[in-house]
Amino acid sequence: MTQLQRLVIAPQQHKQGKIFLTSSQQHYLSRVLRLKAGDRFIAMDGQGSWWVSELEASLTQAKILESLCVQTELPVTVTLMAALPKGNGFDDVVYQATELGVACIIPLKSDRTLLNPSPQKLERWRRLTQEAAEQCERPFVPTLLDPIDFTASLQLPETSNASRYICVARGDAPHLLSCLLEQKLASSPSSVVIAIGPEGGWTPVEVEQATGARFQPVSLGRRILRAVTAPILALSLASSVWETTQT
Repeated sequence: MTQLQRLVIAPQQHKQGKIFLTSSQQHYLSRVLRLKAGDRFIAMDGQGSWWVSELEASLTQAKILESLCVQTELPVTVTLMAALPKGNGFDDVVYQATELGVACIIPLKSDRTLLNPSPQKLERWRRLTQEAAEQCERPFVPTLLDPIDFTASLQLPETSNASRYICVARGDAPHLLSCLLEQKLASSPSSVVIAIGPEGGWTPVEVEQATGARFQPVSLGRRILRAVTAPILALSLASSVWETTQT
């Protein structure tokens, strides 16, 4: 299985035991990867299903040979709320967050956010989640929401019933790792939300708003991290806790 190319498809492309390929997928498989009729690849719908598929002579569709069961997801649902950094830094955040097992990414427009992404940028980020899922053998492709104001994000249903943490750069907040370990031992939540600020950090008002919405302020250590580094560290901690302390 590891030697076969993985390709994310839309669920509706799977019909009657076949995978019906889009023109761009046909180009990718035949022109870029140089697959021919009879060659195999893995089709994944991003919702948990994988199929070993064989290209047919027309190269416009593939026959499903077998279904695969892949278990690489974290045992908890992790949502990343991340203020948008300037430049192309969010590309790396999206790709690496997918590799680390995030289930949902919520781009935030905070008081200190400068980036206002175009629809093309959003489409690129969603494409990166697919590419990252293919690369790291995840059966699920993370959901990436449209950017939202930080204040509005505090009331999103994706975050309402979760254990919620907001990472702050200064002060005496407990370390995120300690909080995750304590929460795991105490109640084993099914959902965790981690909020990361922009360059310059959260404003005091934003931290106050988050605290009022049941977010616990936490630290990522003694050093000041870049806005593209902090999400990766936070998700690495969450991934390590939930994958190494399973019961």
